[in-house]
Amino acid sequence: MKASNELTPMPVLSPGDSLEAYVQAVNGIPVLTSERERELAVQLFGDGDLDSARQLVMAHLRFVVYVAKGYSGYGLSEADLIQEGNVGLMKAVRRFNPEFGVRLVSFAVHWIKAEIHEFILKNWRIVKIATTKPQRKLFFNLRSAKKRLGWMNDTEVRDVAEQLGVAPEDVRQMETRLSAHDEAFELDSDEDDGFTPSHYLTDETLDPAVITERERFASAQSRKLAKSFIDLDERSREIIQRRWLTDSKTTLQELADQFGISAERVRQLEQNALKKLKLSFS
Repeated sequence: MKASNELTPMPVLSPGDSLEAYVQAVNGIPVLTSERERELAVQLFGDGDLDSARQLVMAHLRFVVYVAKGYSGYGLSEADLIQEGNVGLMKAVRRFNPEFGVRLVSFAVHWIKAEIHEFILKNWRIVKIATTKPQRKLFFNLRSAKKRLGWMNDTEVRDVAEQLGVAPEDVRQMETRLSAHDEAFELDSDEDDGFTPSHYLTDETLDPAVITERERFASAQSRKLAKSFIDLDERSREIIQRRWLTDSKTTLQELADQFGISAERVRQLEQNALKKLKLSFS
C-alpha cells in the first residue's frame, strides 16, 4: 500500500501564487527516513521508477526553500530562487546513486546551489553592478583590457579607465567585484554519462545547513581580504603580489633593486602589509 505522501499533489510555485502558501505546503510534506529514502532511490536508480523520483523530490522541497532564503540579499525574487533550486534538486535526484553512501540532501545541496548561483550570476551581476552604459562597457571589457593576471597597479588602472572612458575608481571597484565572484562552480551537465559535482559529502552527521553557513562565511572573508588588498598602497600591493601571489617567488633583494631601497626595508613593508591583510579577518 502506498504511503500518504505518494498521494499528495506536487506543490508548484507559479507566477501570482502565494509564496507563504507554497512554503506552508512543502513544510507539511513528511521527511523521509533514511531507510525509506534508500528504498525509493534503489527503485529509481535500478528500475527508473518515476513515482519514486517524485517522492524524493517532494520530501526535499523544504530544503530548497531553506537554501534559497540564504540568497535573499541579492535583490532577486525569492520565488525565482526557489524555482531554480527546485531544478537543481530534480537534476540531483535523477543522478543520485544510493550506493554513494550519503543521504540525498548532502548530494543535492551541490546541485541546488549550482542552479541558484548560475541564476544569480546571470541576473545580478549585470543588473546590479553594470547599471550605466559606461559600467556595462567596463563590465564586459575589463578582462580583455588587463595586460596580465593579478591586480592592476595605478598606472594600469588609469590606462584602462582612459581606454574605456570611465573613472579610475570605477575600474578598481569593478575589478574587486569581479574578482570576488570568479570562483568556478561545478555546474550541471545535461549529459547522462558521469556525475558532477565530483566531490560528495561522506559524513552523514554533518548538517547541510552548517555547510552552507561555512561557505557563505568563507565567501565573505574572501571579499574582505580583496578589499583590504586594494586599500594597500601600490608598492605594498606589488610586494605582496610578487612575494606571495605568483608561482616564482621574487626575492627581497630583487624587489629592493627595483624600488631603490634596502632588502630590510622591503621586508618591513611586506610584514606591515601582511599585518593589514590579517586585520581583515578580525
